Amino acid sequence: MSRKEALIAVLAVAMFALGTSAAAQEEKNELTGMIGRIFISDQGIHGATYFNPFVRSGNGLTFEVNYARRLFMTPIFGVSGEVPAAFNLKEKLNSGADVVPKDYRQIFVTPAVRVNLFPYTAVSPWVSFGGGFAHFSENKDLLYYGTNPGGSTTSGAIQGGAGLDVRLWHRFSLRGELRDFWSGSPNLPLADTGKTRQHNYFVGGGLVWHF
Repeated sequence: MSRKEALIAVLAVAMFALGTSAAAQEEKNELTGMIGRIFISDQGIHGATYFNPFVRSGNGLTFEVNYARRLFMTPIFGVSGEVPAAFNLKEKLNSGADVVPKDYRQIFVTPAVRVNLFPYTAVSPWVSFGGGFAHFSENKDLLYYGTNPGGSTTSGAIQGGAGLDVRLWHRFSLRGELRDFWSGSPNLPLADTGKTRQHNYFVGGGLVWHF
């Protein structure tokens, strides 16, 4: 590559970066759509003597919608208020006996504070922390047969997460993230795990609209 070609390439990158930075400074709001899965660790059932004495969770397909507004910005870091809302529509369960429902739904809404590093650049890592509520709605049927004696529950939830935003063009970015929604456990009267809370790890990716 000649010096002239190298100079043109550097100028093009610099102009793109300046344009991205100028646009980013004008944007105060974000609307994000994400898709991913929630991962929950297996939990042992107290006193169980049968094969597979665990409550085993599937990796439920999960959608997240997130609204955020910038509160304080510098070239080094930015602070935003955000409201992530995650919806796991079918978390399947399995066990060695007929002691768990077939599945349940999860909803998490956890207002949070998010801190981005280098918010005006094309690549911006971030961390988030907040709290809100979690709601579990169980299937009325047990795993194999019979009626589930458990029911819907709502609890407090604490959220911690980290991710990376990569600016695509103008007002759109790609986002990858990991969030832990630490919440109460589903109501499982036939499967005593001794746990009152559980970690719900959401891993996902999606698109951010800045406006």
